[in-house]
Amino acid sequence: MQGRVLSWVKENLMGFLTVIGVIVGVVAGIVLQETTSGTWTSRNVMYMQFIGDLYLQMLRGLVLPLIVSSLVAAVSSMDISTSGRIGGLGMCYYLATTVLAVIFGVILAIVVKPGVNRSVDSEIDTFVKRNVTTVDTLLDLVRNLFPPNYVQATLQQYQTELIPPHESNLDAMDNINLWKVDGSFVDGSNILGLVVGSIIFGIALSLKKKAAPTLYKLFQELNQIIMTITLWVIWLTPIGVLFIICAKFVESDNMDVFIRLGIYFLTVVCGMLFYGFAILPLIYFLLTRKNPYILVRDMGQVIATAFGTASSSATIPVTLQCLENNHGLDSRVTRFMIPIGAMINMNGTAVYEAAAVIFIAQLRDMPLTFVDYLAISLTATAASIGAAAIPQAALVAMVVVLEVVGLPPEDISIVLAVDWLLGRFRTVANIMGDSYGAGIIEHHCKKLLEKLNDRQQSDTTIEDSI
Repeated sequence: MQGRVLSWVKENLMGFLTVIGVIVGVVAGIVLQETTSGTWTSRNVMYMQFIGDLYLQMLRGLVLPLIVSSLVAAVSSMDISTSGRIGGLGMCYYLATTVLAVIFGVILAIVVKPGVNRSVDSEIDTFVKRNVTTVDTLLDLVRNLFPPNYVQATLQQYQTELIPPHESNLDAMDNINLWKVDGSFVDGSNILGLVVGSIIFGIALSLKKKAAPTLYKLFQELNQIIMTITLWVIWLTPIGVLFIICAKFVESDNMDVFIRLGIYFLTVVCGMLFYGFAILPLIYFLLTRKNPYILVRDMGQVIATAFGTASSSATIPVTLQCLENNHGLDSRVTRFMIPIGAMINMNGTAVYEAAAVIFIAQLRDMPLTFVDYLAISLTATAASIGAAAIPQAALVAMVVVLEVVGLPPEDISIVLAVDWLLGRFRTVANIMGDSYGAGIIEHHCKKLLEKLNDRQQSDTTIEDSI
């Protein structure tokens, strides 16, 4: 019994340490705020948050290598020429459910408004948007999908600039559509362009895998190395969270931001659980006409493992065992769908990222247009696909979405206090999406699998006769 307890504690050590970091940060922040005479200066707050800022910088430094290596490795690992129908249906399912999850997260945040100020003035600085039309923002989004220089895309992205006319021209001054249209490359990684480029490169590498085995193996191993480094950084989360939360408390004169953070937490948790255990089962039922909750029953061990580890990749062996042994799915489907799904099918992450970015925009009183919501949806979809299947990797992906809509990446610190727990619910929703996908694909590929069985039996018979 004692051995089991120690084993469980060891497996969940990261979660325990993060909880301790959150508690110590909150207590230290409250004590320092109450015992210090006067208000904390910005310099003192900067000193307090310095270690937390280093942690955030390390997270940001992982964005490019993590997304590029993860996407190329995941896409190139698909055997497009032989998997055919299974791969095509699987990709359609992954993309459709991820897009649906993002839309659901956007709607959830718009309806509930967890970040809208309900009491006193917020201490988060109000965001001032630049002068630009909706069409300009949409065209910039499309332009950045195809960067002219991928080296430049790691550092800069294209942005339209509207130059106001001379003050003497009052008619043109009042009509922004008459302003001179210009553009330039501004600081900030063009993540969308890099994602598109990585996917195209991964497809080409998958098709030419036999002709370029060294390059294929390079990206597979590079992805493993980047994930290892990311895990090292993630282990610094308890320390980073401690100093970030403490700094947030000492610079806060009221609890309004933290009250809204609680509303946000409940909103996202309820949203992810509803998506994972209501919307996905409904999709499964409509496409297979089978009882989806039989699969949920057979996946009990996986759900517990996902919540305990907060890692989709860590659940792969357990997921395969439950789907094949408990639920009776064909191993050829599960062993294709589950490993790739753990890499690119992040339904819970998609809900989380869309809702989190809109929450932060609401905290900053930043008005969002239809194109902003579209940009959030597209980027959250791409970022969730590129998010590594390891604990709290969604933090890295969220930096991408924040930068695309013009929010400072440092605002990720606002949600760090509850991310350690949200990550566990995210993982549960992610693996349920993978499992339902495997069930749907097997149902629609049953005839193909039967033909393959007949062909294999025929080949075996011929060999035996020879």
